[in-house]
Amino acid sequence: MRFSKKKTAFAALLAASAIALAGCGGGDVVSENPGGDAGSSDGEMYVALVSKGFQHQFWQAVKTGAEEKAKELGVRVTFEGPAAETEIAQQLDMLTTAINANPDAIGYAALDPEACVAPLEQAKSKDIPVVYFDAPCNGDVGLSLAATDSKAAGALAAEHMAKLIGGKGEVAIVGHSQINSTGVERRDGFVEKIEADFPDIKIVDIQYGDGDHLKSADIAKSMIAAHPDLKGIYGTNEGSAIGVVNAVNELGIEKGKLTIIGFDSGAAQVNAIKDGIMAGAITQDPIGIGARTVESAVAAAKGEKLDDFYDTGSYWYDAENIDDPKIAAVLYE
Repeated sequence: MRFSKKKTAFAALLAASAIALAGCGGGDVVSENPGGDAGSSDGEMYVALVSKGFQHQFWQAVKTGAEEKAKELGVRVTFEGPAAETEIAQQLDMLTTAINANPDAIGYAALDPEACVAPLEQAKSKDIPVVYFDAPCNGDVGLSLAATDSKAAGALAAEHMAKLIGGKGEVAIVGHSQINSTGVERRDGFVEKIEADFPDIKIVDIQYGDGDHLKSADIAKSMIAAHPDLKGIYGTNEGSAIGVVNAVNELGIEKGKLTIIGFDSGAAQVNAIKDGIMAGAITQDPIGIGARTVESAVAAAKGEKLDDFYDTGSYWYDAENIDDPKIAAVLYE
């Protein structure tokens, strides 16, 4: 299934932006009850969820949302993912294990949209329905996608960057992936918005740190050294953004001299915003993504009709609105 024509509400995101201005390496594999007995003998429905990882707080929040919805619906879920979002082979092993467990449905978040095509064809051959969350796989197996509209979110970050630097100057991007769709779309949404609406802003560098704090910090330091007039850096996920924050701290750059915009939430980003090191960030609704994924998986297992795409939303937050109840509800630490 192709998910390029997402049912996004970009105008709603811009409205949310306006409201906000006025007032998202290696290691051991981490999993929770992976595989196991599918289709329990007592008739309990079983949904296997394979995420991109456990590296960031985002995935813990997705897991929470999935487990809460599973409890509400009376189904059993397992949630697992590799320790880091670079571990594509490990994730594919988890997907294969999940398929072999013959669950009633599978929820999958693709690290590599091409590498997952063949395994998911196996799921299709076994009549196991598949729904996607956060990022889809290529091919025509998946029935639905629950995710943030990442291009719209990237454009929202660009609008705030432009406002904060006065509509002109040099900016750079520390991305987390040039393979999976979230990394590509968060980058492209930002770039396309800058190029379309802010001709006096120049994007002077784009590099990728795999969402790793240390690698992203090194990239940010090299960008700052190479571009002494740099006014802002956009980090496209939690690890990227905190890498930039760490670089600024290590270099002793004065607060506010370099505008940092992040993506996602987590305690480190929240604290950086409250401390004035980071200007703000785009947050998603990971609990909503987890809940919607389980809801879609259960519906798919029952043969019910699903929408191609469920946009779970994205929101700008900064020091001014971080304590607003509506924003606080989609922050995760």
